[in-house]
Amino acid sequence: MANSGKDWSMHWRATTSRLLLGYGLFFVIWGTVLLGLIYWETVRYLQVRADRDLVQQVDAMRSVDRTHLQSMLNDYVVLKGANYNAWGLFDAHGEWVAGDVARLPPTLKIDGGPLRVDTDEVIARDALPTEESLTIIAARLDSGEVLALAHTTGVTAHVSSIIKHALWWGLSFTLVPGLIGGLILNRAPRRRIRQIEAATQLITHGDLHQRLPVSHRGDELDRLAAIVNGMLDQIERLMGEVKGVCDNIAHDLRTPLTRLRSQLYRMQQQMGEEDPHAGLIERCVGDIDEVLSRFRALLRISELEDRRRREGFVAVDLGETLQHVHELYAPLAEDQQQSFELHIEPGLLVQADPDLLFEALGNLVANAIKFTPADGKVVLSATRVGTDLARIEVSDSGPGIPVEQRQAIWQRFYRGEAGRDMPGHGLGLSIVAAIAKLHDFELYIHGDQKGSRIGMDCRLQSAV
Repeated sequence: MANSGKDWSMHWRATTSRLLLGYGLFFVIWGTVLLGLIYWETVRYLQVRADRDLVQQVDAMRSVDRTHLQSMLNDYVVLKGANYNAWGLFDAHGEWVAGDVARLPPTLKIDGGPLRVDTDEVIARDALPTEESLTIIAARLDSGEVLALAHTTGVTAHVSSIIKHALWWGLSFTLVPGLIGGLILNRAPRRRIRQIEAATQLITHGDLHQRLPVSHRGDELDRLAAIVNGMLDQIERLMGEVKGVCDNIAHDLRTPLTRLRSQLYRMQQQMGEEDPHAGLIERCVGDIDEVLSRFRALLRISELEDRRRREGFVAVDLGETLQHVHELYAPLAEDQQQSFELHIEPGLLVQADPDLLFEALGNLVANAIKFTPADGKVVLSATRVGTDLARIEVSDSGPGIPVEQRQAIWQRFYRGEAGRDMPGHGLGLSIVAAIAKLHDFELYIHGDQKGSRIGMDCRLQSAV
């Protein structure tokens, strides 16, 4: 459901959707204005014509003989059956004499123009046929009486209804095809965005051989993908050159340093214990061993950054791997007078390189033992998190890792304040980070001054 909501959100934020929505709103507004003008002009024309007809009819009735006037008025009602027509006759004082029009509006001027009023203002309630408004006109006859003619604008109302229906149908035929068209037209761009996202995920995880997909359309996405691919070509070339230089330096220096160490070692063997230079040569051999160890670690990290090693991944039982790590480092923890506990939840299988996973966990455990004081405790555990993750964690009761250093400790040669006086060269956790990145494991660090917890979240094999 969350992914579905995200897809819909991305769909409506897409450029195509926004353009379609913008054009749709533009045409809706324009169509509404256009139909509104047509409606206003049509209604105005019909009202003017109806008013003119009403004036002509009342003028014609004024010339009719009084004895035939009422029958003519009844014929007027019958002949004008398309609308509701009514008439009313009033004496000189305005008192009602005959007809459906029972009263004259106060604002109606005798011998004036037509006036639009509500039906219930002038028609008797028992004769009220409709709730519509009507137009009424009054004229004084030669006898002094007042004749009032009224009719509803049925044609005008009908035309208005037609225009309103046309407006709603126009909105429907504009918005519905627009929405459907937006869904259809956005399918291809969304599919390409997903492909680009998948490629960038691989690139982010270190696979610089990947390139963004380019279609045959040659549109903006293809142009952008081509630009990014060109940039990736340059980055891959530069990274390869830097990596090659670093590897060559490590290889080239390792050989003469190894020869130098061998020569110093032979000299050390030839000297007696009483020789004053024996201690100096021993320290030189130790320094050379430390430099060679750093070179080996750097070359190891470079080797781990090659994602082609993923082809050798197999199903690994975390319980067995953690058991082996515990057996290997338990004597070291015992020598340091530390408690080394193991907690394993059974049935946790992950896709991994077993040797690399063992190496990463060994580095974490060795690091925890190194920084944990005597009588402290180190715990190695593996538990299930949710339905698709396993959490491997190494916790200790050491000094902890400050928050501001938790990102830096994964960098090569970095050593925090607590480790300045400790043996090592600052590459153990860098190797752990490289192995975790190769496996797409997520590293995390928690803790305080009473200890730290470092671990990895691994996707279980059943969820792969």
